[in-house]
Amino acid sequence: MGMLVESAWEESGGSGEPGASRGASFIGLFVLLAACIMVFGAFTGAFVFRRGLSDDWASMPKPPILFVNTAVLLASSFALEMARRALKAGIRAKFNSWWSAGAGLGVLFLLGQALAWRQLKDLGIYVATSPSSSFFYVLTASHAFHLVGGVAALIYVAVESLRWSQGPPRRTFIDISAIFWHFLDGLWVYLMVLFYVWG
Repeated sequence: MGMLVESAWEESGGSGEPGASRGASFIGLFVLLAACIMVFGAFTGAFVFRRGLSDDWASMPKPPILFVNTAVLLASSFALEMARRALKAGIRAKFNSWWSAGAGLGVLFLLGQALAWRQLKDLGIYVATSPSSSFFYVLTASHAFHLVGGVAALIYVAVESLRWSQGPPRRTFIDISAIFWHFLDGLWVYLMVLFYVWG
């Protein structure tokens, strides 16, 4: 994700208007999203297969902080959309504030996930404890891995936005970062449903 958005940043012009480089950047983004969907689709298939064809499946307790983390992640998406609206309206100061808030909430989500894993370990629930705990750790860790790339992109935009002294920011970089982040938000909601309905 970092290389993709960095390329978009460098290739997109300051005018923020669509062009060949912007189109290529979005194609790269869609390829990345398709790859993510295939990875988590494979995990889901294995999850459902293991859940349905075994008699040793036992649902594991879920840390209540997962709901807080979900709210934090959704709030980050809201902040990014408010930032994009501010940018479209030409209000740079509000863009900087909203985008920085979204990036900060992304970091907070990752810290919340670390706390959720810590709470499970305190309960004696590890990766190898049961099939359900194995899938929980694998799926949440895989999501967190992708999220780290998204957070890096958000922080990069936040830092660069504070350094811009002239000209509009690169819209391609901003749009790609926001879309990828929204995708990860949707993926997390999907995982929450999977855990609480099937887990």
